[in-house]
Amino acid sequence: MSIWAISLIVISTVIAMEFVAWAAHKYIMHGWGWGWHRDHHEPHDNMLEKNDYFGLVGAAIAISLFAIGALYSDVLWWMGMGVTAYGVIYTLIHDGLVHQRYFKYVPKRGYAKRLVQAHKLHHATIGKEGGVSFGFVFARDPAKLKAELKAQRKAGTAVVRDALS
Repeated sequence: MSIWAISLIVISTVIAMEFVAWAAHKYIMHGWGWGWHRDHHEPHDNMLEKNDYFGLVGAAIAISLFAIGALYSDVLWWMGMGVTAYGVIYTLIHDGLVHQRYFKYVPKRGYAKRLVQAHKLHHATIGKEGGVSFGFVFARDPAKLKAELKAQRKAGTAVVRDALS
């Protein structure tokens, strides 16, 4: 397999994973998987969260792609590499930059600031209902997200923390 084909598979998988992560976050983590995800939305001093189990699920998917790919398909193996790369990106951006679990840095400008603002707006709701910004790497305009949250509050589809007012 050529380096171009490998690169295309890995990069395409990383991009696709953002959409998979968005859907999983919106419909699983804020749906039937809320039991694992809830503590991520509540203040705590624990180093680990139940929410970290979702990382283990992602790792199991990547390991499965590597194992099946090693036996049957180079494409699946390289998709496993893409899932792994997305996991590293997620860990650095979401856990590291946004939630500061591994390092303390608050971006003052640029796309990093937008990512942090968008995810903070995601955490502006109380409970699993409503909410905005379910992705982890692609962040919409924070002003538009804030307006969307205000509309959800007004419609009664989300309970929004007072700090957003």
